Amino acid sequence: MSFAAATTRVSSAGTFDNAPRIRHLTRASSRGAHGSRKIVAESSFDIVSSVDLQEVRNAIGQATKEITTRFDLKGTGSSVDLADDGIVVASSDDYKLKAVRDVLEGRLVKRKVPLKALTWGTVEKSLGGAVRQRISLQKGIPTDKAREIVKVVKGTKLKVQAAVQGDQVRVSGKNRDDLQAVIQTLRKADFGIDMQFTNYR
Repeated sequence: MSFAAATTRVSSAGTFDNAPRIRHLTRASSRGAHGSRKIVAESSFDIVSSVDLQEVRNAIGQATKEITTRFDLKGTGSSVDLADDGIVVASSDDYKLKAVRDVLEGRLVKRKVPLKALTWGTVEKSLGGAVRQRISLQKGIPTDKAREIVKVVKGTKLKVQAAVQGDQVRVSGKNRDDLQAVIQTLRKADFGIDMQFTNYR
């Protein structure tokens, strides 16, 4: 066999047939340096709902100081206390209790604690006429709210996935712009709870 015949093939028309080699290079170019296909990594973020307890303590301390110095609340037994399951506010009657709540809310806002993270319980009255009210602090996203969030994410029709993971929701996708669009959509929606977007990666 001649050198030319050994190094290339000649077609019936007398031209060089390099098609097999070109096809091979085309296939190789779609693969990585080691012959494996390139995989696009997914990005994700978590939707959580939590309260900074230290800021809550700071707000309660400031509210207590204001209550003890306010003329209209002196001698009314008004108080704000941090309990295991939230906050307890108390006073001598409904009118004074509302004033205590207003003070507390004002201090919480200044400490950047979202009021959406508070769930106000019913006002309890004692035999002596004094009243108190419990306030629950939001801890995690309730299951029904998490399902609403997932539904809204799916409704965007973007190429992302949303899944409930315990008391939070994880959103993932290959396009970071899509993830940012989801965050903007959720910020505009009102689920009745405070949400934070964390662990963006």
